[in-house]
Amino acid sequence: MTPTTGPVPGSSLSAARRSRELAGSVGGPVVDVLVVGLGATGAGAALDAAARGLTVVAVDAHDLAFGTSRFSSKLIHGGLRYLASGQLDVAHESAVERGVLMERTAPHLVRAQPFVLPLTPLVPRAQSVLARAGFRAGDTLRLAARTARATLPAPRRLSAVETRHLAPALRTDGLRGGLLSWDGRLTDDARLVTAIARTAAAQGARILTRVRALRLTASGARVRDELTGEEGEIRARAVINASGVWAGGLVDGIRIRPSRGTHLVLRSDRLGPLPAGLHVPVPGETNRFVLVLPQGDGRVYVGLTDEPVEGDIPDVPEVPEADIGFLLDVLGSVLDVPVQRDDVVGAFAGLRPLLDTSPAAHSGDAPRTADISRRHAVLTSPDGVITVVGGKLTTYRRMAEDAVDAAVATHRLTAGSSPTAALPLVGAASPARLGSVRAPRRLVQRYGTEAPAVQALGARDPRLGEPVLPGHPVTAAELVWAVRHEGALDEADLLDRRTRIGLVPADRAAALNAVREVLDEAWAQQG
Repeated sequence: MTPTTGPVPGSSLSAARRSRELAGSVGGPVVDVLVVGLGATGAGAALDAAARGLTVVAVDAHDLAFGTSRFSSKLIHGGLRYLASGQLDVAHESAVERGVLMERTAPHLVRAQPFVLPLTPLVPRAQSVLARAGFRAGDTLRLAARTARATLPAPRRLSAVETRHLAPALRTDGLRGGLLSWDGRLTDDARLVTAIARTAAAQGARILTRVRALRLTASGARVRDELTGEEGEIRARAVINASGVWAGGLVDGIRIRPSRGTHLVLRSDRLGPLPAGLHVPVPGETNRFVLVLPQGDGRVYVGLTDEPVEGDIPDVPEVPEADIGFLLDVLGSVLDVPVQRDDVVGAFAGLRPLLDTSPAAHSGDAPRTADISRRHAVLTSPDGVITVVGGKLTTYRRMAEDAVDAAVATHRLTAGSSPTAALPLVGAASPARLGSVRAPRRLVQRYGTEAPAVQALGARDPRLGEPVLPGHPVTAAELVWAVRHEGALDEADLLDRRTRIGLVPADRAAALNAVREVLDEAWAQQG
């Protein structure tokens, strides 16, 4: 099969399409489903509903993946942590959804990631035995989820020499070896959301960013165009609230206990070659780790924390110095040369939308957010608004399916069962086909079968083939593609979500003028 030479038909999101579809939605005919929120779950709900043949409008006050969905660890977990805490259903669901993403819906965006758990003197032998048993149990989960061994290799014990080869920065004193395990790893979480939203658009959904839902009812929403300030009504037979940590602000009775997950950004040369990621045990905890995640773009992420957030919920969470200190301390426990505060070139934090169902929440004696279940919940308000909360990035598709099932049942919509477990996202193809795509491997891992079309932009105009920032792989062609086909409307969309240049403030500042030039030229050509 010949790789595509352009965007998947019907999938292109642009400013012109947004304006046209917004005009047709506000004050327009009643649609079957209105989705509020365009993170992974909201975009997934829009795709699920549209794929069932329902008419769909999906809105977000900001951009695609503006909230929690761009601040994850970029991992597609198999559920090992949940297995260890006795949440067998959550663990199995995670393993199943990981397999769906890796083998069917997004093999271009999700691939196997090796991890090493170094067996240092701080890891007692009893804990290492427990961890090894856990990794074997995780492999049993893989088997139960029917994910192929070729997709996720088996875990095994490593010698000290093998461990140092995979992680040369480790301290050698007392190193007894390591444990090698595998999990799913996303190229980029925000790119996954973009692919989901574009696939929904190809199925006929109207994807409207910068449209804020001011008030929800069972029959629609009062919305405001954040670009113009104009307000109006979108009418719908069913409304799905997928606004994550902000869900309680739109529907009464929803209690969310946000948990902050912080990551640090380091330059890759600070830790040296890292063929594998690291699981660094947190001292005093038997089943909690700090992750070291090489990104392949000159950066490494180190995370993450699990801290409760009190008070008002910000659009973009700040990273406390206490989180940075905690992560550096744990990382330093295994490194030959500890990372210093000045080595941290960026940091980001996401808020997990954990559903608080504990009786203790009313008494003020609530459990740690680390102990709250990652199960998702689909709740129906007295007036019929469907809210989906909890869960995690890995299980977004199942969460979306359950939310649409509830909307169909509650409002008696005519629709069949969900087809999304077998519906490839934009750019997806089999590993064999992806391997034959004539484009750089990095582009294939970000755009899949559309990679040749992105590369062609640079071939036609050599200026677009140049990196936006010296030492960073993103080219101007990728920015143009994002404006023309991925719904990017301004510099922040390009720097902070379509690419991740903005995760390092110094890089963001250095690239800003070049990004503005590309954006101005792209608008002029669309003009």
